[in-house]
Amino acid sequence: MNILILGAAGFIGTNLTIALAQNTHNQITLVDKDINYFSHIKEYGFNNVVIKESSLDEKEDFRMLEGQDTVYHLVSTNVPTTSNQHISQDIRSNVLFSSDLFEACVRYNVKKIVFISSGGTVYGKESVCPLKESTPTNPISSYGVQKITIEKLLYLYNYMYGLDYRIIRLANPYGPYQRPNGVLGAVTTFTYKALKGEQIQVYGDGTVVRDFIYIDDVIRAIIKIVYGESRHHIFNLGCGYGTSIRTVLETVEEALHIKMDIVYQPARAVDVPVNYLDISRYENDYGKLNPISLEDGIKKTAEFLMRKMI
Repeated sequence: MNILILGAAGFIGTNLTIALAQNTHNQITLVDKDINYFSHIKEYGFNNVVIKESSLDEKEDFRMLEGQDTVYHLVSTNVPTTSNQHISQDIRSNVLFSSDLFEACVRYNVKKIVFISSGGTVYGKESVCPLKESTPTNPISSYGVQKITIEKLLYLYNYMYGLDYRIIRLANPYGPYQRPNGVLGAVTTFTYKALKGEQIQVYGDGTVVRDFIYIDDVIRAIIKIVYGESRHHIFNLGCGYGTSIRTVLETVEEALHIKMDIVYQPARAVDVPVNYLDISRYENDYGKLNPISLEDGIKKTAEFLMRKMI
């Protein structure tokens, strides 16, 4: 199978590549804007992986879609916390890019496109948890608005041209190869800072609730969704229950036997107070997810960080 992963050098792309490349029948092409970001993948020495450097700014760049069976769209130029600062710019770089991509997928006869959306932002703050795929989407960040708009574009291209697609509304993943920079990935960042003895900043009083899921569980589920059979196109993907930031901090301390230096900052307007997902659609179609516990996930993340980053 020919697989193209766009935005492949990031956290999800790296873990997805490692999993897909284990099947030597898969021929995988990785694309990102800077070839130097692929150092982790290069360490594996996969014979069935080709790396290409491209920002996909020119429509000619989309020629690489020719002959591809599955395309993974992982490209995003912003994050939820800052997306409201540059709305027009981010719409151009994310939504318009996605429209060009889907048009090219039709032109080059791509069989299926997979879009990683955001279960943490598309639903907004008024909905009752756990959030179903049918829950109204009223995001309070430009990031979430862009994700929903791209989802609707996929529906449109399917309606007009029959382009097959899957949308993964992903919760809050954490684990190996996530950059512990504090911008995304609270669990990974807290674990990293605890190991380094660095101060941890928390926005709000720690009562914000999120659905945290270890990356190995994410990748396993994505592969089932993409290559399994279902009448559905959109799937929530998380653990299916919520955990407060305060509980995450306590679990990090307990798992690592480290007392952390925590400073609480004023809450941010873009942070939805409570968000966790109903994953019954996934489990009805593909079986129980059975994600690992937060404590075990933190321990695995810490082992990776100490081996690779500390």
